[in-house]
Amino acid sequence: MHSARDRLEYEQWLEELDQVAERLELSTEARSCASELFLMDVPDEDRSKRAVLAASVYAGSLVAGDGRTQGTVADAADVSRLSIQSRWKDLLEAAGLEPPRW
Repeated sequence: MHSARDRLEYEQWLEELDQVAERLELSTEARSCASELFLMDVPDEDRSKRAVLAASVYAGSLVAGDGRTQGTVADAADVSRLSIQSRWKDLLEAAGLEPPRW
């Protein structure tokens, strides 16, 4: 769980995350998980934040059983699929979760 200060500091990015989740029609659980994953690993550089946001949405949707494809999430977040592919497993591992092995 993250502090209100964290949420306030990254409010703009969390609003954007919610907009992406809305476009994807994700469940409340998936949105909550995506927000927590994003706040765990917010990069310093603004240009990297969007990619981590998208990877968080993808990973959050998987954890909540509301999965979307990397391509669908990438389109909704306006990033490349590769941006998600290269980050989502690390986000799950940092949260103490084991990524699926398909």
